[in-house]
Amino acid sequence: MLSVLALVIPLAFAGAISPVMLTEQTVLLAGRNGRRVAASYALGVATTLLVLLSLLVLFGRSIALPKEPSLSASLDIVLGALLVLIAAVLRYRRPRSPKAEKSRERGGLSPSRALGFGVFSMATNFTTLAVMVPIAKEIAASHLDVLARLIVLAVVVVVAAVPAWLPLAMTLVAPGPTRRGLQALGDFIDTRGRLVTVLLLAAVGLFLVVRGIVRMVGL
Repeated sequence: MLSVLALVIPLAFAGAISPVMLTEQTVLLAGRNGRRVAASYALGVATTLLVLLSLLVLFGRSIALPKEPSLSASLDIVLGALLVLIAAVLRYRRPRSPKAEKSRERGGLSPSRALGFGVFSMATNFTTLAVMVPIAKEIAASHLDVLARLIVLAVVVVVAAVPAWLPLAMTLVAPGPTRRGLQALGDFIDTRGRLVTVLLLAAVGLFLVVRGIVRMVGL
């Protein structure tokens, strides 16, 4: 399990770097019934992520990846190349800035609407969803038992959903310093988040390509 976690956790961190989602959650916390609304938003994000990742893992299991080493090696190369391509696109694409006005409007959401907003935010977070594909492949292709797979899935969801639950957790643990902490975190993501994502995606992508080539040569 540790070898699987060592590969999927860096990818999950790459998927977690989302300034838009962090901004949305921060604004929800500042609105009416902030914690309750923010909790619903975080639940929508985490649930959507868990469902999509589980479906991807089940799909990977359905094509019997562990029993097809040549298919697994080919997917390593394809997914690795895809991650490198995504890293290149992120590196040169103009960053999408959070829409402050729309975010302010979200401050008056009810918990049920915040839940739906969380589902929508994750379902349209294409960078995170793209990262989930190689993560699901690694989990599906592993020889972990059911309990170990569930643990890995839970770890990935917790890490990838950090922008949704961390602001809420900070307000519960340390209400005073939360504003400064969120501001520092937001500044870091704005200035370095894209670079960190690009480096993580490129590194894991190159690793998958090399591993796939080694497996293909060894077949």
